[in-house]
Amino acid sequence: MLFTKKTSKDGNPYHSGYLAPEGWKPKNPDEDYVISYLDIELADGIGMDKFENAVAACAAESSTGTWTKVDDGKDSGVKMAEKLRGIAFDIDPKTKTFKIAYKKELFETGNLSGLLAGIAGNIDGMKMLKAFRLLDIRFPREWIEAMPGPAFGVDGIRHQLEIPHGPILCTVPKPKVGRTDKEQAKLARILFTAANGEYQGMKDDENLTSLFFNKFEDRVKEVHKVRREVEQSSGKKKFYLCNITHSDIDVMMERANMIKNEGGRWMMMDVVTTGFAAVHTMRKRNLGLAIHAHRAMHSLFDRESGPGIYDGGEIKDFSMSMVLIAKLMRLIGVDSLHGGAPKTKMENYGEPKLIKDVLQNDITPETAMTLGQNWYGMKPVWHVASGGLHPGSLEEVVKQLGEDLMIQCGGGVLGHPWGIEAGVEAVVQARDLIMQRMDMKEWITKNPNTALAKAADYWGFGPRIV
Repeated sequence: MLFTKKTSKDGNPYHSGYLAPEGWKPKNPDEDYVISYLDIELADGIGMDKFENAVAACAAESSTGTWTKVDDGKDSGVKMAEKLRGIAFDIDPKTKTFKIAYKKELFETGNLSGLLAGIAGNIDGMKMLKAFRLLDIRFPREWIEAMPGPAFGVDGIRHQLEIPHGPILCTVPKPKVGRTDKEQAKLARILFTAANGEYQGMKDDENLTSLFFNKFEDRVKEVHKVRREVEQSSGKKKFYLCNITHSDIDVMMERANMIKNEGGRWMMMDVVTTGFAAVHTMRKRNLGLAIHAHRAMHSLFDRESGPGIYDGGEIKDFSMSMVLIAKLMRLIGVDSLHGGAPKTKMENYGEPKLIKDVLQNDITPETAMTLGQNWYGMKPVWHVASGGLHPGSLEEVVKQLGEDLMIQCGGGVLGHPWGIEAGVEAVVQARDLIMQRMDMKEWITKNPNTALAKAADYWGFGPRIV
């Protein structure tokens, strides 16, 4: 893979070696290469005649190069560096996108934090760039097989809850904080028993950790006591996504053990704020709990301030795509992940469908925005649809994202004009109509005095943009 050495336009003899000849593709990419996909904007004052220089600098900085010629003597390591350098290819000045192929030996297999430090760690600080988006990373088979992946995945959770098909339903208490542990347990009982017990779950919001009026250990006991009682009386399985998030992994482990001791099935982590190492560690310790991945703070990484690659426009900030974050979370083993829903506050230029494909396909297709991925049988992850959802918006959500979906309605249940029980009933009615392939609007016309009809009259049919 060594290319002819020559001095590049910026005078750096190292940069030219990081550019592939036109038409070059890596051989056996799914066996031998890690590949990244980038979109950049050059800094003000740097013309497009310098675009290839910037591309080469990105490949160099993320693999084995530096900004100037360095010692290349006997013990310098330069020969090994040349063999392992990243090679930029598929360079498109029109869209300002390109890919970088890295020999897999450049990175320690299974060390996701180390890989990201190389691929993304320094490029976004380069003065040549005023904007950068890491669109995707494609991993070789060795990496997929080295990572733990979900412990349960879609089929495991269906077996656990005894729900063979269709979305599962969940509510996050609103206000985000305010209820005591006992008050939250009372809400759980309402959610678990309303609508003939057809609602499955309750989830903590990200602000609720362990607070003076709602201590974690008290909440775990109170809510799981209700869960056990309802399951025993109804025979229907329920789940509680209890938030173990903490900056101390030992505290998270203690909290996960409390959940396990109460017979719980899930733990909830804010996976961006706790970090890749924390998620990987909790998965590898394998307590027998599914990991629900909440993504608070994700927009600091993945929100784009311009249309960017999605319609060929200009990007205006530094970011990585939520599609990539979802891919990384599947690798390190979450069982459910918030991925947004069409036209909601969580949507980012149509990404929910791409996220769903990353989380659930065995072979994720390549698109103009993604590199695709062969998952080699790794378990799929539940896509969590949330953010301003209510009963009237669910038909389009399921249509676009499929049935392997955790539908999370907070205000869309608790804000129903007739009360919480009616909110639960309206969501269940909407789900049942969707699963029976019935027209929701026609059904509401014929059943105007139902909880679903009232919800649709109150909120409409589209999602609420927040």
